[in-house]
Amino acid sequence: MDFQESGSAPAKAAPEAGAGPRLRGAALFSVMLGLFLTLFLEALDQTVVGTALPKIVGSLSGFDRYVWTVTAYILMSTVSVPIAGKLSDQFGRKGFLLCGTVLFLAGSALSGISRSMDMLILSRALQGLGAGTGIALAPVVIADLFPPRERVKWQSFFGLIYGVSSLVGPTLGGLIADHGPLLGALVTPATRWRWIFYLNLPLGAAALGMLGVALPARHVAGRRFRGLKDLRRVDFAGALLLAAATTGLLLGLTWASSGRHDWTSNVVLGDFAAAALLGILFFVAERRAVEPILPLDLFRNPIFASAAVVSLLQMMILVGLIIYLPFFLQVVLGVSATGSGAAITPMNLASVLGAAVGGGLFMGLKRHRPITITASLILCGGTFLMATMSGNTRVLLAVLFMALAGLGIGPFFSILTVITQNALPQDRLGIGTSVLRYMGQLGSVLGAALVGTVVNGALTARLGPALAVRRGFATLFIVSLAMLAATLLMRERRMTGPSKGEALG
Repeated sequence: MDFQESGSAPAKAAPEAGAGPRLRGAALFSVMLGLFLTLFLEALDQTVVGTALPKIVGSLSGFDRYVWTVTAYILMSTVSVPIAGKLSDQFGRKGFLLCGTVLFLAGSALSGISRSMDMLILSRALQGLGAGTGIALAPVVIADLFPPRERVKWQSFFGLIYGVSSLVGPTLGGLIADHGPLLGALVTPATRWRWIFYLNLPLGAAALGMLGVALPARHVAGRRFRGLKDLRRVDFAGALLLAAATTGLLLGLTWASSGRHDWTSNVVLGDFAAAALLGILFFVAERRAVEPILPLDLFRNPIFASAAVVSLLQMMILVGLIIYLPFFLQVVLGVSATGSGAAITPMNLASVLGAAVGGGLFMGLKRHRPITITASLILCGGTFLMATMSGNTRVLLAVLFMALAGLGIGPFFSILTVITQNALPQDRLGIGTSVLRYMGQLGSVLGAALVGTVVNGALTARLGPALAVRRGFATLFIVSLAMLAATLLMRERRMTGPSKGEALG
């Protein structure tokens, strides 16, 4: 199937990425600060709520819906990522980015004033819907503003933002919930947790103002919204089917991996069956759509296809480590909760360092293969060493193994997006970049489900916590080997953009 057969409109000569009027001075500073603030708040809200959940549940009395305060956010952010990316290719980035920020802030305000768990869950879903839009479009805006040789510098900052948010989020959430300032009847010990959400409002409003004033209203390939005629070209059927299939898949994985339902229960099997059926209908709809929400011929581009697989596997490994390293440290080695948080901090710092070093080397070498292959090998080494840990492992040695894994995973945060964007034409930057993020979001849930299944199965078989977690880490080592293989398949591309024929697969 060539490009024309995918159902997309005939290809136009795409302008060089970042070739438009350049932002400088105060305008550039405002746009970049607005993007960084937006992305930081949206990434932070994936981690900051977890440590405050006991306080929240105690205040709103809804322990049976405990997990949904996090699941609703992740689910809606995952669903909205590819849809926002595609629509921004059709109608421009700015409007969708601003609308996403408004939805995120509205969800934050409603979360803060929630009087029941049901209201909080719905508000978190609204937050996630807006966050997914920002997660999808922030790196695409960078690609619009800068040519390929300059993107890596700015995309590296995004990698740092994710690292910092994962580093400070859990601690910040606990501090606000336990030790936030008291202001008479306005802020009481029982309502401190609400300020986790309220603090988003002034920072988010500032970001919204900066982006609204300084961000150019760019439209890809000269397209502008022309009312009903353009609405008819929107792939509503594809968007709904993709959202429904993703929801079914994530719900099945979440319920089964959390132990709420057994893997063979009717609920889980029904979710997976519905997701499979909806997925088939989605692929049929995409072949017929005039402007498919996810052009299937993207995956004929070997660099894009390899990068998408790497994004999925990378997040499977990262989330698997984040969830089960505290379990190993506390249950197997007997470290306190505070001590386990301190022990994991070097891994987060190493990933931030890896992102910075990887981005710097990429700018200097203008080649990604030496960096990505080396990083994958380091990651394989780290996960292998963690799979050898036991109850006799010294804490310092475990910290070194974790830091090694963090150092290996870090460079992909800063350069994977640039590699992908450099292999795509300008009018596909939105959907291409957002699919990369979408795969990462799916990987997060798949990683938790996969390692959770292995660990819980070993515990059920009464193999003991140490052996159970070792099996979980061994699973992540196998995933890291698969990631190395996918990395080897990513061909080299000079940072000048692809030729027209290559970009279209």
